[in-house]
Amino acid sequence: MLNKHWRIATSVTPEADQNLAEYPPVLRSLLFNRGFGTSMAARAFLAAETDFNTDPRQLTGMAAAVDRIRHALDHNETISIYGDYDVDGVTATALLVQTLEHLGGKVIPYIPNRFEEGYGLNKEALSRLQRDSDVSLVITVDCGIRSPDEALFCREIGLDLIISDHHHPLEGSLPSAYAVVNSKQPGDTYPDKHLAGVGIAYKIAEALIGDHGASSGGASLHLEDLQDLVALGTVADLAPLVGENRTLVRRGLREIRRTRRQGLYSLAAAANMEIGSTTAGQIGFILGPRLNAAGRLESAKQSLELLCTKDRMRAGQIAQELDNQNRKRQDLTRETQERAEALATAEEPNPILLFAADEGFNAGVVGLAASRLAEVYYRPAIVAAKGPEETRGSCRSIPEFHITDALDKCSDLLIRHGGHMAAAGFTVKNKNLPELIARLKSLAEEQLGTRELRPTLLADGEIRLADLDFDLLGEISRLEPTGYGNPDARFVSRGTKVKTSRTVGAEGKHLKLTLEDERGVTIDAIGFRLGELREGLPQRVDVIYALEANEYNGRTSLQLNLKDIKAAGTPD
Repeated sequence: MLNKHWRIATSVTPEADQNLAEYPPVLRSLLFNRGFGTSMAARAFLAAETDFNTDPRQLTGMAAAVDRIRHALDHNETISIYGDYDVDGVTATALLVQTLEHLGGKVIPYIPNRFEEGYGLNKEALSRLQRDSDVSLVITVDCGIRSPDEALFCREIGLDLIISDHHHPLEGSLPSAYAVVNSKQPGDTYPDKHLAGVGIAYKIAEALIGDHGASSGGASLHLEDLQDLVALGTVADLAPLVGENRTLVRRGLREIRRTRRQGLYSLAAAANMEIGSTTAGQIGFILGPRLNAAGRLESAKQSLELLCTKDRMRAGQIAQELDNQNRKRQDLTRETQERAEALATAEEPNPILLFAADEGFNAGVVGLAASRLAEVYYRPAIVAAKGPEETRGSCRSIPEFHITDALDKCSDLLIRHGGHMAAAGFTVKNKNLPELIARLKSLAEEQLGTRELRPTLLADGEIRLADLDFDLLGEISRLEPTGYGNPDARFVSRGTKVKTSRTVGAEGKHLKLTLEDERGVTIDAIGFRLGELREGLPQRVDVIYALEANEYNGRTSLQLNLKDIKAAGTPD
């Protein structure tokens, strides 16, 4: 277990304390720590309102895209929505399919197979859509911005291509498509650059149907009917929950809790989850992994069908299949992680960059294994599935090392690559793999070699166990939705007594404690993946945690969700 650095936020300034006087003291601190020091900014944040213009027509390429789509609808052209196999791509696909069908369009969704086609556009699929299905317009979602060759191919065969994507484009190069809708493209003036792929797809739907909605066969479609999909894809893709994302996810959670989407209701039931109280955290840890499971092990078409079907029996069947696949995915991820860890540390116990490639790795779970290695070692990690001629790798990194920038510096060796600061993927010919890894390790050594690499846990303040109550939990809940970019509230309590301790879960991976303060106040705590800390646990500890409600046998109690534990008095 890595020795983590705890950093406790500074106190609220007198000026901000006065500006935020309408809120309780703890909420003032939480707001100030998140950058909201005025009453106006705090109110907008708590209400999940944006302070900028969100008109979709500000997006470069939107006008051309909408005109072309309306032309296709007016002339009964066949349109294909070309997505991706993760939750962001699947929800974006479902969203535009649902929108265009309600506008009377002939729509064919296309999700590539991870194992046979890989990520993004491919020429064979584009040819097949044109030849076999008479498709004349392809709209990408969550992909395409790094596919210049495929865009040129579309021009050559007379297939119109609209690219909607949220990934960073290649430097100095945009695909030659009919229209490109991506807030990260050069010159784009849209004020929010953090929308997920499904968020960009939603802006297209917003431009098409506006506030009036769309009707088909007596059924109507309004923007709020699509916001459940936006929430699912945005949270699952770890898009920051600030700005417009916060607004859309807040609204989307409301739609999920009262869902009319049969597939979501069935999926929650299969996971034994109460959909009426869904949180962003439950999307990230319960719904998202199950929707992802199909694309990781077989085909994401199942997840797409689940989100689109109105057949109750079929939805129940698919939901159970996804739940079963998720269990298999968990087992496979654990096996892959153990094997990858052994390979990555065979020559050096704590390398500057962890790398493992194997012919036996499943390409659908290498990213999950890499994520776990990066978390355990706090180093960039790459886990790759090696094929006969090519290797497909998945990368996870730490804030100190921009993994996609590093791949960009190795682009001459790669067939394709792309991603974000903390996560990326690539395909490389096997003959170039040794040189690629050598270069990446050299870049990591150059940027990280002289630094003390230690994860930092941020806390909003120190608090006594006696001061934890449901009123405080209610104030904390006003920060929702929390997640990436808008962290949940965390606190530190010092010198707490360990009354009881035990490990729970598979192989005792989790730690269950009962803690007591100097006043005799006790509270239960759960530490996921902290089971190894039980051995040698001192009698008194300092803990950093998030406060949450725990429902069990019809009784609701407060619980600490532990993030780290140290012997009392250990320096932060």
